[in-house]
Amino acid sequence: MRVPVGAAADWVNPLRDPRDRRLPRIAGPSGLVIFGVTGDLSRKKLMPAVYDLANRGLLPPGFSLVGFARRDWEDQDFAEVVHDAVKQHARTPFREEVWQQLSEGMRFVPGDFDDDTAFKHLRAAVEDLDSSRGTGGNFAFYLSVPPKFFPKVVKQLKKHGLAEGPRDSWRRAVIEKPFGHDLASARELNRIVHEVFDPEQVFRIDHYLGKETVQNILALRFANQMYEPVWNRSFVDHVQITMAEDIGIGGRAGYYDGIGAARDVIQNHLLQLMALTAMEEPIAFDAEALLTEKLKVLKSVRLPEDLGAHTVRAQYAKGWQGGGQVVGYLQEDGIDPRSRTDTYAALRLEIANRRWAGVPFYLRAGKRLGRRVTEIAVVFQRAPHSPFDSTATEELGENAIVIRVQPDEGMTVRFDSKVPGTSMEIRDVTMDFAYGESFTESSPEAYERLILDVLLGDANLFPRPQEVEESWKILDPVEAYWDDHGRPAQYPAGTWGPPQADEMLTRDGRSWRRP
Repeated sequence: MRVPVGAAADWVNPLRDPRDRRLPRIAGPSGLVIFGVTGDLSRKKLMPAVYDLANRGLLPPGFSLVGFARRDWEDQDFAEVVHDAVKQHARTPFREEVWQQLSEGMRFVPGDFDDDTAFKHLRAAVEDLDSSRGTGGNFAFYLSVPPKFFPKVVKQLKKHGLAEGPRDSWRRAVIEKPFGHDLASARELNRIVHEVFDPEQVFRIDHYLGKETVQNILALRFANQMYEPVWNRSFVDHVQITMAEDIGIGGRAGYYDGIGAARDVIQNHLLQLMALTAMEEPIAFDAEALLTEKLKVLKSVRLPEDLGAHTVRAQYAKGWQGGGQVVGYLQEDGIDPRSRTDTYAALRLEIANRRWAGVPFYLRAGKRLGRRVTEIAVVFQRAPHSPFDSTATEELGENAIVIRVQPDEGMTVRFDSKVPGTSMEIRDVTMDFAYGESFTESSPEAYERLILDVLLGDANLFPRPQEVEESWKILDPVEAYWDDHGRPAQYPAGTWGPPQADEMLTRDGRSWRRP
């Protein structure tokens, strides 16, 4: 149908359904360059996420994917690797026509990060894709590499003219955690990166913020009148945020030793979850408004005066897990037997504001624990008076709202109910909401949402530099205390951590939840 030029501005697509909310979420002409494309993250998460986005119709027809790594591969070798990764790890069904369209835009550039020739080839590949695939000069550079290489890669991008695209195009950098290993290194890394890319061009990935359940914290709190009135110190006794893994360090000894659970998980994932749980209502759901409220929380965090009594670090020892015996951390390949790196960390924090004054937030993270689970438990105070006989309520716990981030995304509400029968007996019961049962569409992988947001330039779910620095200000004194006070405690693999962690809560008259 031909539309007169004068009427073009008023023309409405008759096939457009106003109920279809996907259109504003479809990326425009663009491409993605992945450094470290041969690593586990790229193979298991990034490449399958790109395919899943294409399969859902959220990428442009000319979308391009460029891999950069130390491999002597041709373009077709790279396409075969992506094909195998997609077949094995993609969330959506494999469709040949989607794959063919996607694979036509795949290129591979072999080389080292010091190799100027390789970066010249990368620039040539990007320019070729601009003309052959219509990417419009819009490229995101994903640094799926060890943190020590971040400065080198961004400097090479600037040196070879890749950090700036043609007029009216964009270039963005995506950086994985950890962002520094303390406040000083984080500030230095921010300085180096911002010399090449403007702050709004830098997307720091925290994949937990891409999970549906984490985003649902905001919906739960601010779209429902039933929760917000009790979400404060008048009703909440304490909050527990747990990230437990049932695996060891695997082949990551070189990365993990010297970093540990607190730097690897608490500084980013758990402090972000705490900020979302504790923040005030933002004036809008945009990056600046969310940053404002999360920063208020992080700046209000207070560490306990006695770090020895209210923080715990430990290492897993040998034990039984998954039906077999596993070695301890100090016996893992590549680990120094004298290492003091923590594989378990727990700490108590408080938030000094009107809403949360006096309410402890307990954060814990560890490897080789009872099972893989991440959850936020908001535990409420007991009723101020019980008219029931104590024998009728002896099995009662505390009311709680538990948000399950993984693996079974959803929410549980724990409350008390009478047991059927002639006597008055009251016990804990739970109501459960699971994403998999309530919605017909399965939740997208976190990396699907985050990669799409990068291509759209939507920074809502990405920590900003100020958040990173405030998080290090919280953790640095704890790490300094641990450095000066002995060795980590030990806990058998397959358990829920060291007895010192249980004692930490017992002193407060509380106990850890068993997820």
